[in-house]
Amino acid sequence: MHNDESGDRRGEPELLREYAVVKRSVVVGGHKTSVSLEDAFWTSLKDIATRQGITLSTQIASIDTNRRTSNLSSAIRLYVLEHFRMRATSTLFIGERQTPSAQHASFGPK
Repeated sequence: MHNDESGDRRGEPELLREYAVVKRSVVVGGHKTSVSLEDAFWTSLKDIATRQGITLSTQIASIDTNRRTSNLSSAIRLYVLEHFRMRATSTLFIGERQTPSAQHASFGPK
């Protein structure tokens, strides 16, 4: 995976870097293509792949195979969103705890 971004963003505040769109070249299905995502999505996608013990390229190939949209960048954003939605509602993550109000909310109205 190569970063094709032009310009130096190191001088920008951290918050602005998260929103900066970064274009990278990836190989998907044996073909080289470009994917443009905000830096926050690249960081999140790499974190997800690392937690799953796979490479970023393998993760993107899996998203490409299973996507329901013609736009790979959109499919990646939706994948990251769904991952964190599922993670937020799951109690299976080691070291993560629900707040007392969240634990009681699952039992329905009082």
